[in-house]
Amino acid sequence: MNAPQLLLTRGPGDYHGGPLPAYRRPNIPEIRPTAISRRPSVAIVIPAYNEERIIGRCLESCIAQTSAPDEIIVVNNKSTDDTLAVVRRYQRHHRQLNIRLLEQNEHQGLIPTRNHGFDHACSDVIGRIDADTFIATDWVETIRRRFTDPTVDAATGPVFYHDMPLRRLAFWGDHRIRSYLRRHSTDQRFLLGANMAIRGSAWRAVRQLAHRDLEDQLHEDIDLALTLFKNDFEIAYEPAMIAGISGRRLESPVRDFYRYITRYTRTTKAHGVKSWTALLTMVILLLVYLTFRPVRFFYDVENNRFTLSKLRAKLGRTATTPPFGRRDAATAGHTAEQRVADSVGTGIWAGPIVLSKPTYLGSLP
Repeated sequence: MNAPQLLLTRGPGDYHGGPLPAYRRPNIPEIRPTAISRRPSVAIVIPAYNEERIIGRCLESCIAQTSAPDEIIVVNNKSTDDTLAVVRRYQRHHRQLNIRLLEQNEHQGLIPTRNHGFDHACSDVIGRIDADTFIATDWVETIRRRFTDPTVDAATGPVFYHDMPLRRLAFWGDHRIRSYLRRHSTDQRFLLGANMAIRGSAWRAVRQLAHRDLEDQLHEDIDLALTLFKNDFEIAYEPAMIAGISGRRLESPVRDFYRYITRYTRTTKAHGVKSWTALLTMVILLLVYLTFRPVRFFYDVENNRFTLSKLRAKLGRTATTPPFGRRDAATAGHTAEQRVADSVGTGIWAGPIVLSKPTYLGSLP
């Protein structure tokens, strides 16, 4: 299959809170289902922990869909910032949409939070993204079309880094790698937690079989994919199911990133799978990290350009910023809420948004 063409359109709201630019895919053949006539309902589940600075842009991309989702479910996991305030403001400004805000306070971690959202979804298909994911405007429409095929139980698609340079090249490489692994892997299938969907009936069938991972040692998306695969559920790769994810994990220290990539082998080991694809994926992730980590310190993600000012600012913050957790939380919360108050629904963000460190360290893609 030819790689889908990634065409970015730029405008005043480009990557600043407006809808993710449209994508046109002339080389992707339309799937023509034969057995199901009713288009399935779709929910979008978004686990969130301390995401006040980015979740608004994620919600904007969910709201701007060509086919509106039946549910948008944000699951808050013990956030200590203004994540709740941001989501509630979107609820008030978009009453025509079913934006639900749930709280999962029993356990700190991605899997319990994801499960809570999946369990409360009422739609036929449950989409899952991260709070720093921006989905293409036809993401929900693509899922509806794909899941009219009754043989498909879950699906995932290609991604690009929306806050890194060379987005087209990264998208092309990601698509080629995922297509190759889908064709040649015989012992497992793949899902990407930041860009996936699962049929509600399939989730309920494997709900008690997937690992709870309260120790936070596994890749939750790979664990779910292996559980589905071992129980004869079909996972499809859909090239038109496109999402932009954040490259902020590349700013993690080397030790933390190594712990992140070795989650893959711990996950396959937990399922009794010895997979060459796990090792290949770890090598690819490590190469991406070593190559592009320095870029993060010279790239202005707000203005999409290289600059030394970000590096100077980072060095300045390192020298002057007090220890983590001692900044004025009330002032920070007011700033985040004011930004949303000034910009929600307009597609334009008031002031720069500085991406924070990875939410679930070791659990986000």
